[in-house]
Amino acid sequence: MNDADTLARFRNSIDNIDAALVFMLAERFKITQAVGEFKAKSSLSPADPAREERQIQRLRQLAHDAKLDPDFTEKFLRFIIDEVIRHHQQIRDGS
Repeated sequence: MNDADTLARFRNSIDNIDAALVFMLAERFKITQAVGEFKAKSSLSPADPAREERQIQRLRQLAHDAKLDPDFTEKFLRFIIDEVIRHHQQIRDGS
């Protein structure tokens, strides 16, 4: 197998993983959409700082166990959490 074939195999694997990530994020946001609707109907806050902190700590530990940079993982999760909160605020505000 030559270098071009090896690189193509690696890139194909990366493409498959990227597709899986997109579908997993889409599924996650479908669920958080339902959570946002529930929170709005129940007059709950769009944000839950205590849960967010627990999730961050849990995923930092998972990242550490997986030999992934916990700081990167926290930044990635924080980005997702902030987006979810923004969606929950929009639902609450009727936007």
